[in-house]
Amino acid sequence: MTIQSPIGRRGFLISGAAVAGGFALGFRLSAARAAEAKEIDAWVVIHPDDRVVIRIARSEMGQGTLTGLAQLVAEELECDWSKVSTEYPTPGENLRRARVWRDLATGGSRGIRGSQQYVREGGAIAREMLIAAAATEWKAPASECKAADSVVTHTPSGRTLRYGELAAAAAKLEPPRQVTLKEPKDWKLIGKPVKRLDTLDKLTGKQVYGIDMRLPGMLTATVKACPVFGGKLRSFDAAKVERMRGVKKVVSIDDNAVAVIADTYWNAHTALEALPVQWDVGKFGELQQDAVMAMLKEGLEAGEAFVGNEAGDAAAAITGAAQRVEAVYAFPWQYHATMEPMNATALYTADRCEVWCGTQNGEAALAVAAEAAGLPVAKCDVHKLMLGGGFGRRGRSDYVRQAVLVARQMPGTPIKLLWSREEDATHDQYHPITMCKLTGGLDSDGRLVGLHMRLSGQSIRASLAPQSLQAKGDPGVFQGLNPGGREAAYGYDVPNLLIDHAMRNPHLPAGFWRGVNTNQNAVYMECFMDELAHAAGRDPLDFRLGMLKPRHAEVLKAAAEKAGYGKPLPEGHVHGLAQIMGYGSYVAAVAEVSVSGDGILKIHKITAATNPGHAVNPAQIDRQVAGSFAFGLSAALYGEVTVKDGAVEQTNFDSYNVMRLDEMPDVDVVLMPSGDFWGGVGEPTIAVAAPAVLNAIYKATGKRIRQLPLMSNDLKKGA
Repeated sequence: MTIQSPIGRRGFLISGAAVAGGFALGFRLSAARAAEAKEIDAWVVIHPDDRVVIRIARSEMGQGTLTGLAQLVAEELECDWSKVSTEYPTPGENLRRARVWRDLATGGSRGIRGSQQYVREGGAIAREMLIAAAATEWKAPASECKAADSVVTHTPSGRTLRYGELAAAAAKLEPPRQVTLKEPKDWKLIGKPVKRLDTLDKLTGKQVYGIDMRLPGMLTATVKACPVFGGKLRSFDAAKVERMRGVKKVVSIDDNAVAVIADTYWNAHTALEALPVQWDVGKFGELQQDAVMAMLKEGLEAGEAFVGNEAGDAAAAITGAAQRVEAVYAFPWQYHATMEPMNATALYTADRCEVWCGTQNGEAALAVAAEAAGLPVAKCDVHKLMLGGGFGRRGRSDYVRQAVLVARQMPGTPIKLLWSREEDATHDQYHPITMCKLTGGLDSDGRLVGLHMRLSGQSIRASLAPQSLQAKGDPGVFQGLNPGGREAAYGYDVPNLLIDHAMRNPHLPAGFWRGVNTNQNAVYMECFMDELAHAAGRDPLDFRLGMLKPRHAEVLKAAAEKAGYGKPLPEGHVHGLAQIMGYGSYVAAVAEVSVSGDGILKIHKITAATNPGHAVNPAQIDRQVAGSFAFGLSAALYGEVTVKDGAVEQTNFDSYNVMRLDEMPDVDVVLMPSGDFWGGVGEPTIAVAAPAVLNAIYKATGKRIRQLPLMSNDLKKGA
């Protein structure tokens, strides 16, 4: 298959199938030169001129995983970092090679922490094979040879051989069954702020995203699904648009969507907008937002709930407390709002189906493609392209399924299915909508002696994988509230505690959204801790430190100290605090804000501390944390999806706002890696953005905001 790109900026070779046995992105060599390259092991390919290609199984979507994983491999490989590039293996190749690259799914901030061990082993194995090849050449013991900077040196004689000179011989050797990984004290690349490997292509416009895909003879389709989830396609009048410019075909998808295939996106979209369509909106066609909120509110008082964390007797402790504090918070549905709308390109024939797309879950996309094509998985493949935003949305493969179903109706013709922004906004897999009722009991000394958190609302598992529910409950809703463990543990020592969940699932599908359930749980927990501190007449920092476990306390103290918490601030400025443990990392934030007399909020600065254990690339972590606040604050300020007559009301960026550049505060990052575990970075910090700001707003105005987004609240004092 030859890839064709008629547009200059996007005129860039991308297919791996033609040049590297199924490998995609970033392989820019001619087939002849690529044939000279030698695969040392599944992770490492070395060219005669010493260039090193490192295969990356996880998806890069801006978070820096591509560079971080390459650092891990290169560290053990002992190669010259300036000669490193990367490429993706395809999901099909992974299956054919007995999942040698293991997990291709990217989510939960697990890109590095979930694969660091075996990718480092991949680099170490390749290093040992290169050393063995050199030792054989020199007829010397391998123990006398050392590797560094893509060169193997025979220490006694000083003789050297480059990796490029050794690759062919090394590739023929049997890989060692066991290797010894380097000690952290010997790391040269891990822990260093090396530049990202994908920056140049992005700056020069060479980077290929799914939306850029071009194939010879390719047509473009766009789709419109029933505006109400659960509804169906009743009928459409294709004859009304079939003669419109560029239109090739009008097709139905499953029983709930219709697509127009045309020569260009514009012609397809124009025809689709003109197409007469009748929908059966189903039983949710009259559902209003108020009814959804009432459903969640009912769950707050329900008799049955799934228990996530329990200690002592919370009810008795609260009943016997000197002071009782109670509050109800709410967190809305939120849209992923990826810059690149959902899209996939599919080429279907009777015996083969190929898909090109940005995906966070390559193997799931492959399985969906094969099922939609009606072909064995072995006769299908998915070629991963760069994601124009994922945030959890591209872990689902509904758009891949649609692309293949459309392509099946024109066999032999490659078809790119591209959603409009409106389709993307109204058919997302949304951040779950929830409520929380918190009741706390303080003793006469202002100490928290009992706490009950009742969560009510959606379960992502119920939406995506109901078979994984446990006793009709979803343990995943307790992220950041769990009793212990390395993933997302509750940070406070409260003698009597009950955290439970009453599942209530409205009809909009819930999905993984960056930060997932730590987002609302951090708002509930950290804002209520602030309420308890004020009720107890204590400083919020001191109140928390009196109960926090050591590592939670360390990051909170670090953020407070760097922010100058408790010290004089410019007139009108105040601080708010929040902390949480999520995705294996400990994070905290101090927000410095002011609120004008007419209720205008200004977020001046965020000081954030994080302990991710090992910090593979400190520069990337710094930017990830800053980016987390761009994402988290945007959601806190504006993120809300509502329904009217069962359909999503927000259809584009005119009705679903995001934070602008001039609203973004300075972010001061305190990175404090302890070096004894591997934590995630991409998601945990998002969770502390909203509660830190909400707590600061209370300090500035005396108003306790308990329902997001902030734009729906009047911040004027006394209003």
